[in-house]
Amino acid sequence: MAGLIGTVTLNLALDVTYDVPELVVGGSHRVGAVRSRAGGKGVNVARVAATLGHQVLVLGFVGGVTGEAVAAELFDAGLTALLTPIAGETRRTVAIVNGVDGDATIFNEAGPAITADEWRAFGDRMPWGRLGVLACSGSIPPGLPADAYAEIAVRARHHDVLSVIDAGGDALIAAAQAGAVVRANAAELREAVGDATVEDGARELVARGASAAVITDGARGMVAASNKGVWRALPVERVSGNPTGAGDACTAVVAAAVAESSDPDWSVVLKSAVAASAAAVLTPVAGDIDLAAYRRWQPQVSVE
Repeated sequence: MAGLIGTVTLNLALDVTYDVPELVVGGSHRVGAVRSRAGGKGVNVARVAATLGHQVLVLGFVGGVTGEAVAAELFDAGLTALLTPIAGETRRTVAIVNGVDGDATIFNEAGPAITADEWRAFGDRMPWGRLGVLACSGSIPPGLPADAYAEIAVRARHHDVLSVIDAGGDALIAAAQAGAVVRANAAELREAVGDATVEDGARELVARGASAAVITDGARGMVAASNKGVWRALPVERVSGNPTGAGDACTAVVAAAVAESSDPDWSVVLKSAVAASAAAVLTPVAGDIDLAAYRRWQPQVSVE
């Protein structure tokens, strides 16, 4: 039986959405509906993985009244969490949805600074014996090193736990060198390795030490590379909607596969990852997935 999927979100947030009839810069607005829910890329991964039937554990930092609200919402959503308390106040993101055209204007706080003692406490509380995989994603808060996710991956390997790390730029290279399964989109890949095809860039990440690399490539599908080869999966059909959580849905599928096997069949994983990403686009909120669409598309995805 696969172990828990631990999802690490170092910069947890309370995502607040305001609906307004029309957004006018410099104006005064009467807010309609107000929605709040725990956010961060790792939380989105946990929500999708749980929807797909996997056991998950949300890991991260929380502080202050906002942190209490995040912890309460995770509980209400049925997501088990092991959260490390900090002195700072958990950040908020505010999305203002314009009723005229449905566009959202988003404000992202940087997040609280994490101290060396808080970072040490986070590592010390990790339930290594229960974990099948660690999925790490999202921004790194002030106070932590840029290679924080790679540091987690190295520690995880000491406990025979593989990591799946969704990152870009230098953090992506560091994660690859730490031996993680790495996740990125095509733009993040090129930021890290320079101008290259997605296939060649994925190969380079594996050459640098990654156990595997899974790269989303927009409407062109998805690429996976390992020391056994390179595969590209093509979308079943073009979908429109909210693409915000598509990458997180991919990460959830990849993490679930790695929790079951340290050497999964990447051609099979890609079929599920492409279907899940597309099914996430159909939902209005990141972290949700259209299960019916996922089940319909998964067997239809072609892999080269």
